[in-house]
Amino acid sequence: MSKSPNKAYNIMKHFFLILVFIGFQFGWAQSANPVSWNTEVNKVSDTEIELITTATIEEGWHMYSQLIGDEGPEATQFTYETVESFQLNGTTKEDKGMMVHDSIFEAKIRAFKNTATFVQHISLKDKNLKEVVGEVVFMVCNNKRCLPPKKETLKFTLTEKSQAAAATTAQDSTKEQEQKGLFTIFIIAFLSGFAALLTPCVFPMIPMTVSFFTKQSKTRAKGIRNAVLYGFFIVVIYVFLGAVVTWLFGASALNALSTNVWFNLIFFIILVVFAVSFLGAFEIVLPYSWANKVDRQADRGGIIGIFFMALALAIVSFSCTGPIVGTLLVEAASKGGIAPFVGMLGFSLALALPFALFAAFPGWLNSMPKSGGWLNTVKVFLGFLELALAFKFLSNADLVLQLHILQREVFLAIWIAIFGTLAFYLFGKIKLPHDSPETHISVGRLSMGLLVLAFTIYLIPGLWGARLQLISGFPPAMHYSESPYGVGYTKTGGGESVSTEIPEGAHLGPNDIIAFTDYEDGLAYAKKVKKPVLIDFTGYACVNCRKMEERVWSDPSVLSVLKSDIVLISLYVDDKRELPEGEEVVSEITGKKLKYIGQKWSEFQTLRYKANAQPFYVLMDLNEENLNAPVGYTPDIEEYLAWLKDGIGNFKK
Repeated sequence: MSKSPNKAYNIMKHFFLILVFIGFQFGWAQSANPVSWNTEVNKVSDTEIELITTATIEEGWHMYSQLIGDEGPEATQFTYETVESFQLNGTTKEDKGMMVHDSIFEAKIRAFKNTATFVQHISLKDKNLKEVVGEVVFMVCNNKRCLPPKKETLKFTLTEKSQAAAATTAQDSTKEQEQKGLFTIFIIAFLSGFAALLTPCVFPMIPMTVSFFTKQSKTRAKGIRNAVLYGFFIVVIYVFLGAVVTWLFGASALNALSTNVWFNLIFFIILVVFAVSFLGAFEIVLPYSWANKVDRQADRGGIIGIFFMALALAIVSFSCTGPIVGTLLVEAASKGGIAPFVGMLGFSLALALPFALFAAFPGWLNSMPKSGGWLNTVKVFLGFLELALAFKFLSNADLVLQLHILQREVFLAIWIAIFGTLAFYLFGKIKLPHDSPETHISVGRLSMGLLVLAFTIYLIPGLWGARLQLISGFPPAMHYSESPYGVGYTKTGGGESVSTEIPEGAHLGPNDIIAFTDYEDGLAYAKKVKKPVLIDFTGYACVNCRKMEERVWSDPSVLSVLKSDIVLISLYVDDKRELPEGEEVVSEITGKKLKYIGQKWSEFQTLRYKANAQPFYVLMDLNEENLNAPVGYTPDIEEYLAWLKDGIGNFKK
């Protein structure tokens, strides 16, 4: 008897690992460029140098050797700029590699997987030589398709970090930013799972379910094991849901959701429906026939029966958990990649944890609060939060289209109305259909009402131009407003504004920084005034971009540098304006024709800097060379200022 549960646990463990593997594969499957290049220099002596090039190849792809002959795929080829300051010693050496059966060319060909290192030995004639420039042409394939041969420029800086290495650093920074985003999604989902526990559909189920397992099991250990198994199946069901959402949309397609107008409008409608449901207008329920069929399966007992008990909980509690799960999937999907998978993992863990803990320590059940009207209060509270979040998605659609309908003042007025009404509800001044009669307000409800009221009062000065850094990134930016300097105020603080000389093709951007939205115009102006360029890859619907502008760029020390020492080029990757006739280009990544200006800048960022997250900042000189490694979201003011000064300092050398 003891071996059967162990076997079941091993099966479940492997099934869970498979789910995790599937989720991460969805996140990696749609890479725009399977190979990234890094360069470094090994100084053998004062005159002997090794130029080392490392290719990092994504899982599932292979890159061909230099030594595969003329037939078949394109061989990897290295060339180096011929100058009198050095001479090449022999040819570029490569790793041994491996013989792979290439299903595309139906032959065994020498190729590289995962990584490949190439070394070219040179002898210096001029010891003051600072840089060697090379070029690599390569081709990659997987089992289904090949990408066209691609050319990559390699720069070996003999005194400082190379340009390619800087691009790799930027990639690492982007990946770190994405990992932080996934961690944030996990924490929010985990807290949302606890919120779902405090709803009328789930909370009463905890003592009932735990009591069932402890009473029906012959031993306490078996009762605990069954309850843990029950919690595990809850996790499997919701994680599977997250994996399905990721699979249906695809990891790369999910990345576009946050800036897609139609998706944002659909999300707005969905969240409003969820909110109205939580407020008591109606209940969102799955067909009762589903619950009845699953309930009959749960009577079978054993592991199968426990699984169907977990499935029954998911179906029966859908009227409470559905809006929360839906909101999480909507928010996670807008982040892209495997975020829905990670979100459901966090949510289900929080939902399942109490069943296992209370089964292990049944005495804790006595300390649980009794079910009552407070559960409905929690449900209504979540409804107001969902309603507020819904308008963020409507705001995204307005920002991307630049309609100026839901400007900052309108958005804040709506939030003030929502949270003000919530405060009145918590104080008992408003009653909703499912509320039970109460003779007094509990201390907890009063405390929460005071917090919501304080937050509402905090929002009000935003109508007159206050920055509201507590919620920076959520409302539209200060410059996307009817009165950018506050109601009744102009740039000078009085009735008359000052004329600021703005170069042709530029405009006043965030914090009144002169900004260009076209790369060529901005670069031409930088050459004219002989200042370094700050490329700001941003988006109208990018929350972290607004946080940087409102919290970091607004700092006097940073703002002074941005206004006087650099030329700012802000490239909006979600700009939905169509490219002018005759300027349309074909994507090197997808092969499709680019229609919008934002698509052009997004592809520019991906191809040149191997990054696609925003914000993304690049400091470069007038020859379009990086002055230091690009950075992403950097909320620390001192760190960002140091990065600016480092790049500007390199420009002046």
